[in-house]
Amino acid sequence: MAGLAMVLLLCACLALWPAFVAADSNVKHLDYASYSGYTQNNGVAFWKGMRFAAPPTGKLRFAEPQDPERESGTQDALSHGRLCVATDKYPIPGNQSEDCLFIDVYAPANASNVPVFFWIQGGGFNADSNANYDGTGLVQASGQNIAVVTFNYRVGPYGFLASKEVQRRGALNNGLKDIIKALEWVNKYIHVFGGDPDHVTLGGDSAGAGAITMLLSAYGGSDRLNHLFHAAAAESQSFGALATVSESQFAYDNLTERVGCSSATDTLACLRDLDLNTLQQENYNIPFPGASIAPLYMYSPTIDNDLITDYTYNLFAQGKFAKVPVIFGDDTNEGTIFVPKNTSSVDDADAFLQANFPTIKTKQLVEINSMYMSQPDNPVYPNAGQYWQGLANAYGEMRYICPGIYLSSVFNNDHESAQSNWNYHYAVTDWGAETSGYGTQHTIETNAIWGPDYVSAPAPASYSTNNSAIIPVMQGYWTSFIRSFNPNTHRAKGSPEWNTWGDERNRIYIRTGETKMETVPDAQSKRCKYLQSIAVSLDQ
Repeated sequence: MAGLAMVLLLCACLALWPAFVAADSNVKHLDYASYSGYTQNNGVAFWKGMRFAAPPTGKLRFAEPQDPERESGTQDALSHGRLCVATDKYPIPGNQSEDCLFIDVYAPANASNVPVFFWIQGGGFNADSNANYDGTGLVQASGQNIAVVTFNYRVGPYGFLASKEVQRRGALNNGLKDIIKALEWVNKYIHVFGGDPDHVTLGGDSAGAGAITMLLSAYGGSDRLNHLFHAAAAESQSFGALATVSESQFAYDNLTERVGCSSATDTLACLRDLDLNTLQQENYNIPFPGASIAPLYMYSPTIDNDLITDYTYNLFAQGKFAKVPVIFGDDTNEGTIFVPKNTSSVDDADAFLQANFPTIKTKQLVEINSMYMSQPDNPVYPNAGQYWQGLANAYGEMRYICPGIYLSSVFNNDHESAQSNWNYHYAVTDWGAETSGYGTQHTIETNAIWGPDYVSAPAPASYSTNNSAIIPVMQGYWTSFIRSFNPNTHRAKGSPEWNTWGDERNRIYIRTGETKMETVPDAQSKRCKYLQSIAVSLDQ
């Protein structure tokens, strides 16, 4: 009987052996922790909520990111880590925390040396607003030939507080340094998950795409970061106003006053010692000096004469950027979700522009008004002010579209990068957005690139119906670029060839059933030429 029991036990163990093997294959051993992931039935494995840096709390608040601490045992990597605390969010949402530096990896099961897509989410540097995107759809769209990395980085004052005190006893631009820390993690560990650290494509939208431009031009365009990435696809690259340390002092002084730290001997130590809820209760936007209303995003990267040595326009104009294959591009109606819908006068429009570009001059506003506010074809939509569309067009081109056109032109002028330089105009329409006036709004293409089932916010219904055909088109271009640094090599069957920018200012016009090449219209080029001429005076 005892022998029979042993035989039965052995048979039971053998029956379960494949399950044990599968589970063990999902455990990845790093030199500071072991993480247990999960392989889905579709052949895509994931590891979520892994630490790539130490918790930036206590004495590490306002400090540059540190190596992750060692953890004993095997850690479950089955759910996302909490997001970094956003500006103007109090009480603090349950899915946000100051302990937020987590990274996710999606890869084909048993991947070996596949190209890597490193995604930097947007949020105006004041929120992690494209959090927890699921890379499964992109991995499948690539034919199981890429790995996808997503992560969180510090935002608002936690990532971008700047002052002489922070410069002396903390660190500047910590949100960007978190991104670099995540890239260094990829460089060191992605091979464990089957990714190729020598084939990494940066991706990102809005502020994430703005971060890409700062990585391209980091440290004055030196090659210090060049080993960490090899191509970049930037969606709606955001060019907000950059401030120096001294220009940022007012925000630090105001914050210390509001939280009761202004009389402390060491104001930065006082801020570090504060309970998170006390600090977060006072984390909201205030107007820049000379402005009448608060900006959309108060905290942003700072010119620190190290990581960021100059305004972005200046750095690219001087050729101080990494010469890698690039995609830049935008949506038709970049500004509609940002500007106040009740904008009813030119004065209202000017106040908004001054709030977000505080150094703008009256004569510049006059010129901008003449270009955008008096256009006879600006429609007026229900429940919208007369100047909503004009202001949206102005802000969209100032902050997003014209910077993208400028970057493509700069890369074209450099013989080393001219033949690996693509631009797009995303113009997919959705009935509800068209009738409300929002149009093809800011970063809406993420739904097509990732797939509507894999983004964190509900996708427009049309992406599952009449616009579903655009998904394989976009995924074909993007996964081809990730795999080969060229959007054409593995593009979807029937998709048109995407020509490089060239002297003709070629860009691809993307619309369901109408995707084709176009050139930038002369009227838009003329407006952008003026906006580019004043960009540095706007601190862009």
